[in-house]
Amino acid sequence: MSFALIQKVNDEQRKAAVIDVKSGDTVRVHQNIKEGNKERIQVFEGVVIRVDRAKSHTARITVRKIASGVGVEKSFLLHSPLVEKIEITRRSKVRRNYLSYLRNRSGKSARLKGVKFDREAVNDVTDPHAEAEAERLKEEAKAAAEAKAAEKAAEEAELAAKQAEVEARHNDA
Repeated sequence: MSFALIQKVNDEQRKAAVIDVKSGDTVRVHQNIKEGNKERIQVFEGVVIRVDRAKSHTARITVRKIASGVGVEKSFLLHSPLVEKIEITRRSKVRRNYLSYLRNRSGKSARLKGVKFDREAVNDVTDPHAEAEAERLKEEAKAAAEAKAAEKAAEEAELAAKQAEVEARHNDA
């Protein structure tokens, strides 16, 4: 396989815009969960303890939270179609990328010092190119629906004319 082909496939599967998540951020990850034939969105909120390959299409974050006194860690692929959105709720000052030391701490010693940041600006990942593409697709779908409706109306008119013709022949006989 050529590298260009692999690169093309990777770029197609990559999301247009992803939030810039850093270690020490407290995030809310909205993930699609499929159970049988039902779908729902589950929210996982915790501290990002690791960011892997941030610029790659295989970018991943590891999020840790304490649930019922037990530490729970979950890894999320940023470009996965199952990850609906990621919200940064809090930013903290950290000096390393991998916060493994938080696993050994609990209570006050596990706290991180918060940093002020613009929450709306950070969580806004609107991509004008993607929005324009979505708008174009919506217009195409609308035009296709109108064409289909016109075709159906013409078909119904043709059937009505045939029915009138058959009724006229029936009445003559």
